Amino acid sequence: MKIAGIIAEYNPFHNGHAYHIEHTLAEKEGDADAVVAVMSGCFTQRGEPALFDPFLRAEAALQSGVDLVLLLPVPWSLSSAETFAAGGVQILQALGCVEMLSFGSECGDIAALQGVRRVLDDPRTVGRMRGLMDTGLSYAAARRQAVAEYGGEARAALLDEPNNTLGIEYLGALSREGSDMTPFTVRRMGAAHDALAPIGGMASASYLRELVHAGKVTNLAPFVPNVVCNLISRAVADGVSSREELAERAVLAVLRLRSKEQLASLPAVSEGLENRLYNAVREAGDLETLFTLAKTKRYPRTRLQRLVYNAFLGISADMTSAPPPYIRVLGSTAKGRDILRTVKENGTAVPLVTRVSQIDELGDAARRMLALENRAADLFSLTLQKPTPCGRHMTAPMIRV
Repeated sequence: MKIAGIIAEYNPFHNGHAYHIEHTLAEKEGDADAVVAVMSGCFTQRGEPALFDPFLRAEAALQSGVDLVLLLPVPWSLSSAETFAAGGVQILQALGCVEMLSFGSECGDIAALQGVRRVLDDPRTVGRMRGLMDTGLSYAAARRQAVAEYGGEARAALLDEPNNTLGIEYLGALSREGSDMTPFTVRRMGAAHDALAPIGGMASASYLRELVHAGKVTNLAPFVPNVVCNLISRAVADGVSSREELAERAVLAVLRLRSKEQLASLPAVSEGLENRLYNAVREAGDLETLFTLAKTKRYPRTRLQRLVYNAFLGISADMTSAPPPYIRVLGSTAKGRDILRTVKENGTAVPLVTRVSQIDELGDAARRMLALENRAADLFSLTLQKPTPCGRHMTAPMIRV
């Protein structure tokens, strides 16, 4: 059985995700027989609470073509594209049975993306980026200009599209990990990433989240599989969809308790950014004002959003210095359970857990990560229309489809 890995958020799962899975499998050009997804949990890479908790999103994926869903721990999911990609690749590689890493991209050309990756890995490009950032350019702007100088404008233009950029980070992670997984890309179809208007039956996750927030759940139907539409409808009716503003003052309260030293220990804090964030926290009465006060050309909003939630949850830069200490299974289909049996028989480089109670036996690093995941889940609950009690993620069973 040829197994493909996907690193995803499914926030929420939509027709574009279904298209990606379909074209990863053997009936299309991908030639895979099964799909394993590593999925972010309660907080996402863009620096926001997820629309729904990871169990509902895992069930939506399992009902729509994924065979096994694994959790990407929050220090990696609430991080830069490079760290997000590294965590996902480390988990898939540790399984020992995933042959292919499949991802979407705007260009759909793996050779072109590999060309950009080679330019980025050139020491001249790295040195030029540092020099450009010293002039005040953001990381993204410095990277694009350096690639244009050493690889040409056509390659640099690929970095203008978010899925291309994330795919290039996947390629970098595969290289750094010495992975033998073959990279494979499916061209993104329909609406662009973050587009607030659909194209045909394809809409961006951003557009779909806006529909849910506006109470227009029935309008999702053309853009998500039927089973996902039903799951979302029930979740919204039950009051378990999230709205960031519901926890806004809780987030601000925690940030006002953080010292400059604690802010300086956050991931990706440098050049005195902790001072700017510290001052903004003390002046702002809402998150929008905080982001406005702290944002500069060098510090884009998404970076600040991630910093705010890292500070809220108590995540420090050193938490991703080693690979994830365990692999937590969120759910599986029958085929996924076959994969799990094979993985357990062959052994894994990282412990595989299907019950939270197993983590207690794995040592201090695993217990600390579990405590952080539970804290993230309990605080995420405050963003729900109807907050759930603490500890729900401790007792939630593996989903079986």
